[in-house]
Amino acid sequence: MSKKIYTPCAIAAAALTLAGVAAAPEVQAHSKAERVAEAASNKADALEAQLQAVQNELASLRAAVNAPHNDSEKVQELDQWMQQVKSAPVKVETKDNMAFFRGGYARYEQKRGGTLDPSGSGAPFGAIVGSIGGHDAWYFGAGFDFSINDDLFGLMDNTELLAELLIDYRQLGTKKSNGLSPQETAVLASLGVNLPAANTQSATVNQLSLAASPKIKFMKGSAFRPWIIPVGFELSIISPPSDAITVLNPGMQFGAGADYKLWKDIYIGADARWHQALGSVDGVNTNGVTAGGYIGFGF
Repeated sequence: MSKKIYTPCAIAAAALTLAGVAAAPEVQAHSKAERVAEAASNKADALEAQLQAVQNELASLRAAVNAPHNDSEKVQELDQWMQQVKSAPVKVETKDNMAFFRGGYARYEQKRGGTLDPSGSGAPFGAIVGSIGGHDAWYFGAGFDFSINDDLFGLMDNTELLAELLIDYRQLGTKKSNGLSPQETAVLASLGVNLPAANTQSATVNQLSLAASPKIKFMKGSAFRPWIIPVGFELSIISPPSDAITVLNPGMQFGAGADYKLWKDIYIGADARWHQALGSVDGVNTNGVTAGGYIGFGF
């Protein structure tokens, strides 16, 4: 009975073995197909990546092709700018403002006049009694030049326009009598005012002038520079005052001169000016000329 049992089992095992052997090629064929499909998919992905890389490269090439055109425009703009810079006049930084100190000789058109104060006992200041005499005087003063532009508002190259502020002191005589003659002293004495017969007080005959003027200065950039004042405003203050006790006299001044740059920002110069009052100060004539030199410092 046992033989009958084992025989069917053996047969079944043999059948299973034969079935496995028969199915093995099928399984192997299926695995190979999967591998082929997977390889094909990988190749497709690689091809797509390569295509994308080619597209990127083409885009880069297009940008490279357009780049020289843009660069050439920039080069042209840069060249135009360089030409403009080369053609523009070279501006040298300079100290165009100046503080100056001046002095010299003055002469009035007429004798001072305008008052009965005696001007001393000897020439040129007149008689014991009479109007103040003398034409000649000396002066000293100081001023500032302030630069406005260096081309006269575009009318002339290298021609500078400045605004000048000036203060001058002029002295005609060192002393004069106090204005009381012996006759006048006698009259005052008759009125009960006792004064010495001789005049004992003295005063200086002088004048102070304040002026503001436009100044045109030529040859900017040169060491030697001439200049002119076409017309400027001047206010004169006289001492002693006129018989009407007037001291202020408005007027004009006209001038010309030149300066030379000695070293760095130090200048020496000379000028001459005519001073013209708009009228007399109640008989006091202040018209006249001044001529002298100056030393200036640029800033």
